[in-house]
Amino acid sequence: MGTHGVPSPRNSHPQSSGAGDEFLVVHNGIITNYEVLKETLVRHGFTFESETDTEVIPKLAKFVFDRAHDGEGTVTFSQVVIEVMRQLEGAYALIFKSPHYPNELIACTRGSTLILGVKELSGDTDKPLFHDVKALTANGKPKELFFSSDLCAIVEHTKNYLAIEDNEVVHIKDGSVSILKFDYHNEKPASVQRALSFLEMEVEQIKKGNYDHFMQKEIHEQPNSLTTTMRGRLKDNGVVLGGLKDHMKTIRHSRRIIFIGCGTSYHAALASRPFLEELCGIPVTMELASDLLDREGPIYREDTAVFVSQSGETADTLLALEYALKNGALCVGITNTVGSTLARKTHCGIHINAGCEIGVASTKAYTSQIVVMAMMALAIGSDRLSTQARRESIIAGLSDLPNKVREVLKRDGEMKDLAESLIDTQSLLVFGRGYNYATALEGALKVKEVALMHSEGMLAGEMKHGPLALVDETLPIIVIATRDTCFSKQQSVIQQLHARKGRLIVMCSEGDAPSVCTGDSCRVIEVPQVADCLQPVINIIPCRYSKSYHLTVLRGYDVDQPRNLAKSVTTQ
Repeated sequence: MGTHGVPSPRNSHPQSSGAGDEFLVVHNGIITNYEVLKETLVRHGFTFESETDTEVIPKLAKFVFDRAHDGEGTVTFSQVVIEVMRQLEGAYALIFKSPHYPNELIACTRGSTLILGVKELSGDTDKPLFHDVKALTANGKPKELFFSSDLCAIVEHTKNYLAIEDNEVVHIKDGSVSILKFDYHNEKPASVQRALSFLEMEVEQIKKGNYDHFMQKEIHEQPNSLTTTMRGRLKDNGVVLGGLKDHMKTIRHSRRIIFIGCGTSYHAALASRPFLEELCGIPVTMELASDLLDREGPIYREDTAVFVSQSGETADTLLALEYALKNGALCVGITNTVGSTLARKTHCGIHINAGCEIGVASTKAYTSQIVVMAMMALAIGSDRLSTQARRESIIAGLSDLPNKVREVLKRDGEMKDLAESLIDTQSLLVFGRGYNYATALEGALKVKEVALMHSEGMLAGEMKHGPLALVDETLPIIVIATRDTCFSKQQSVIQQLHARKGRLIVMCSEGDAPSVCTGDSCRVIEVPQVADCLQPVINIIPCRYSKSYHLTVLRGYDVDQPRNLAKSVTTQ
């Protein structure tokens, strides 16, 4: 996904050093000092054709190469790349090719995900396999190597992979592979020993199967993904989270728990905040990663910082992680990707086990994140007798949650009918409260993401402080009013909107339609009732299926790849 310049052939990759294509570069990330580098290169006679920050990289490589040869010296490909890395600032994963170094390729990374896949590698993967390797062959058979920023991209080719770490340089030459560790303070890079990992994923997970779109498939996979998320973790009216076991005492004695994320992951944490506070008895705060970094908000050694990211590679979240580590907080990761940067750099964590998500708009990962945080709250608060009955009730609700999700998914026709009534709409408001404030935010976000329609999720308690002025008979307004402690307040909101002739769509618990909607002008969506803290898992499904998926298809847009968006936001 480009960060500089409009999508066009001249801005596409690979970017070239100029005539003769002496150096070619493919880049994922952002170079923050590219303007300074560009000015320097222009003074040395280089001309630029694209609008990208990437173009400075191959031109800088040529500048380094030419300067070395002007002195009648020789320079290796890896030396050229390492010198380029010394000059670059920002986050990047790079791949270099050059006719000056035939049968060679170099890849390197700093602050951006880079995966090396190795096909048909034999031997014991518990042993270091990359240490001045002379040839990647076994039984005389040639091997294939794959570079990617996403594990899902290599699964149909191989399950053996290596996550390249920051400042590592992978040098492929004549079928051999070596890995060097670049250090700013040392002229000579060190050789690195690394072991391959095995990817626990099947090819079927990245295929659509009988579905029209990945988003549709992933919505319908939620009963199974939730079951997998909970498997082996719910035991004897309790919760076992092996990833947190050794750090549970520290978490329970934290001064506060800070949840940090971006976009959908932030919404999942926000949906979990009320019961985390209730069951843990510890102050819980929420932070958008980018805002935390901008403010340099205080984080202390007595804090537990929980980082939530589906991919485990979200740039702002990882920068916030570095900030929290520097300040001495215990750092916990919640991610869907084993071996991700987030999983490697946090002190401990929980894998949500939702399975691979291909569609850009997160679906099953969001609901699994909420369930994981519910289990986390149950585990942290398991030593409090005052909440024992409440915990047992939630655990029973978790066990039955996949069945309740199946019930909602059976109402596909009703959801499509609702989407048809919104097809010509230009704007949409969603009001939620309590547990479902996050549902309102996430539902509105999905409409923006895939249906490309303006939509705002709002706290119902703030309705009179401005949003009420927007209400008329043409503006669709969704009010989430399922049974919880905020139900009576939501009934009042519905009455006020109805009195102002609002075009109401009310989501309520089964059997509550008469008590939430008294006029013919109100449309009702009934959903199964579950434990109040788990209700966001149920309520988000109609929001996604009717407002997002069906509405996007009816409007003729790409559901799986919305414009201008990427699955993993690996740049700031």
